[in-house]
Amino acid sequence: MANRPSDIELQNIKDTNPEDTLAGKSIATRDAYGAALYELGMRDERIVVLDADLSCSTKTIKFAKAFPNRFFNVGISEQDMVCTAGGLALSGLIPFASTFAIFETGRAWEQVRQTIAYSFLNVKLAATHSGITVGEDGASHQALEDIALMRVIPNMTIIVPSDGYETQQFVKLAAEYYGPVYIRLGRAKAPAVMPSNYKADIAKAYQFSKGSDVCIIATGIMVSEALKASALLANDGISTGVLNVPVIKPLDKETILSAIEGCRLVVTAEEHSVIGGLGSAIAELLSEIKPIKMIRIGTQDTFGCSGKPDELLQSFGLTSQHITNKIKSTLE
Repeated sequence: MANRPSDIELQNIKDTNPEDTLAGKSIATRDAYGAALYELGMRDERIVVLDADLSCSTKTIKFAKAFPNRFFNVGISEQDMVCTAGGLALSGLIPFASTFAIFETGRAWEQVRQTIAYSFLNVKLAATHSGITVGEDGASHQALEDIALMRVIPNMTIIVPSDGYETQQFVKLAAEYYGPVYIRLGRAKAPAVMPSNYKADIAKAYQFSKGSDVCIIATGIMVSEALKASALLANDGISTGVLNVPVIKPLDKETILSAIEGCRLVVTAEEHSVIGGLGSAIAELLSEIKPIKMIRIGTQDTFGCSGKPDELLQSFGLTSQHITNKIKSTLE
């Protein structure tokens, strides 16, 4: 295949552990995705990338420049992109198909269901610009329903990384994992939260701490807010554990049930509607196995609006202070 890196270039890449490069760095998860794609492209000629005329925004542009014969810009035609990715997967390649989350999960939902998931094709759907932190683009581009749309489809694995370091690892794992995968990525800078010794695992959630009063179960950028809320609550004598759930489907039920053991309250936190996302997944699990008092932090059955990311998190109640206040008032 054309554009294969030289043996010297390959050796240089192999001598560097790519997961180490973003540890402790606060960058947008879409930027980490772009970096991880490039690393994968250097290692594996089966990796191909598709984009719907948004490569600068989705950060697939680095891969496109390095491996032009393995990059396909299908234009503003997301349904075609998904079906083309399916065809490439059938030929033995590993396609990553990227566009904004609102288009990949909304406009191309039928193609994702019928072509990719129903046939269990090895396609990775990496969607950027999810959640309200898309910012000024407003409600039309702020996907707050995408996890719900993907979660209801059989055979679909759903990954929502918390920071750049975790994103880089999960992109690599997705390439190694056979089957349909939806990776939810953001536009805004994500605070670094995962420790340098962290090793991502599609089958495992990550427990930062165990609490005896409250357990906050978070995903995506809300992991950072959950950690800050835990520290604020500790000042008031409330023991709060934090669990990062980057893989929403399939859920790591064992770790979740262990994390909430002995707690009086479970809180979920996500930059997504409380309907159909992480909060719903946890509520369904606990209602069947271990009923417990629970509150869901997320957007409350509403569309987003235009504004700066930090202002929108504040406006929609997705900050550490909002989480803290909600927990305290509920416990009282």
